[in-house]
Parts: sequence; C-alpha cells; structure tokens
Amino acid sequence: MAGAITVEIANRSEADVDEDGAAQLARRVLQAEDVRDGELGIVFVGLAEIRILKREHLGVDEATDVLSFPLDGRDELPDGEPRALGDVVLCPQIVGDAWRAPLVHGLLHLLGYDHGAEMKAREREHAK
Repeated sequence: MAGAITVEIANRSEADVDEDGAAQLARRVLQAEDVRDGELGIVFVGLAEIRILKREHLGVDEATDVLSFPLDGRDELPDGEPRALGDVVLCPQIVGDAWRAPLVHGLLHLLGYDHGAEMKAREREHAK
C-alpha cells in the first residue's frame, strides 16, 4: 500500500513485550525521518539467539541489546514500491522495560546513520 509504513513484529523471546507500542514508536520515528512508504520487521529474541546473531554477523561472541539488519538502501523505488527497510532485533532480557531507546537506535541504523554526534542528536530528538 502506497503511503504507509508496514511493521511486522515477531516475538521469539518468551518475554512479555509491548508489540503495539513498538510498532507505534517505529512508525513515528520513520515518519519523522521522512520515510513515508516502507516495510519494517521488529523481532524480539532471547539471549542465546541475539548472541548467535552478533557472533555470526559481527564476529563478536556476546549478547547485545539491539542489532539492525538493513535490506534496502535505495531512496527511490519504481512505481510506488515500498522501501524494504530491514529488521531491528531486540533482546528483552537485556533491555527490559527500556526497549524504546534501543529500538530508536536500531531504526536509525536501518536508515543509514552511523554512531556519532548526528545519530546521538537524532536519538535525543526522537526520545522527546
């Protein structure tokens, strides 16, 4: 659907998570970052799975709070095709109730931000 951000959420963590809140926050951040069309996945995983993902993709054998897996860096897509943004993977056992900041951090990585002053400023803006 043109003009919409689709958020699919999977919870493989066995933790109670606020799926609706995560989807709402993701849409708000993406719209504020001028993403009008897009498909996003948010996946909540347990400690073992996040550790495996970090080891396989970053070569670091430890658990972490959030990982981002961007899919489509193109800004212009043919004939209203939605942008496939990628997935943000969160570990509720690490972030607990403080999942909002790591989710924003992961979303900004999907949009091409790297760690640094600009990303920190965007994180502060979206935390308001």
